[in-house]
Amino acid sequence: MGRHPPQPRQHRPPRRPPPRPGVQHQSPPGAAVTDRRKDPHDERHMWWWLGYFLFGIHIVAFVMIYAVKHAPK
Repeated sequence: MGRHPPQPRQHRPPRRPPPRPGVQHQSPPGAAVTDRRKDPHDERHMWWWLGYFLFGIHIVAFVMIYAVKHAPK
């Protein structure tokens, strides 16, 4: 009894956690630090997906042409 209430907590902005062991990468001295978030593999996957998509559209178109040309009259 007679104790003062605790002081309000100070909220700090979130910061990045410290690097884990074995994850530190050191760049050569004088290298510019650039933060590139885009993975180069994402662009390659996009091109593969586009190629498969266009190939699939052509297959569907050829099947439709075949069906129309060979439909009973």
